Amino acid sequence: MATKPDPEKTEAIDAVIKPGKSKKRLVVMLVVLVLVIGAAAGAWVYISKKNASEADLEMPAHAVKKTPPVFLALDNMVVNLADPGGEKVAQVGITLELLDSKASDKVKVYLPSVRSKILLLISQRESGELLSLAGKEKLAADVLAEALRPFSLEAEGKPEGAASANETKVKKKAVEKRILEDSPVAGVHFYSFIVQ
Repeated sequence: MATKPDPEKTEAIDAVIKPGKSKKRLVVMLVVLVLVIGAAAGAWVYISKKNASEADLEMPAHAVKKTPPVFLALDNMVVNLADPGGEKVAQVGITLELLDSKASDKVKVYLPSVRSKILLLISQRESGELLSLAGKEKLAADVLAEALRPFSLEAEGKPEGAASANETKVKKKAVEKRILEDSPVAGVHFYSFIVQ
């Protein structure tokens, strides 16, 4: 014959079992929550690293540097401009941005030649051209090209053989990229610019 369970014992057993189930649920929920947060943090770190590595690939090698740049200020240059009548003059102060202090020594060797080329560049401009922002930016790009010229990897001149125009462009871009990566000059800045 079956005995009836004692109601007091049943309540005591239920009281012991139910809190245990809710604690297990709480522990399981906390573990799941920690796993979800960990997975989200891991995904964020992965995406951040991937974006950073893609950004590094887009930068030229000379732009990724561990030391601060060194600036080499050239003396002010006063140049007659190519305006009709020859009455316009420009006074330009240029600073070369170099990769590091070692680059300063490399550039100083070629400085007289670079300065001469810069003077010739400026003397070919007209005052109206130099007064506009676009004209100043173009002059800065041309000055940078002249500052890079002594460090070019190939001699100037026509390519050998009968290369197509497209092959010549591709080759020229590859050379320009190598020059930029190997050059001690990273940029050109104006510290004074007066046109009279």
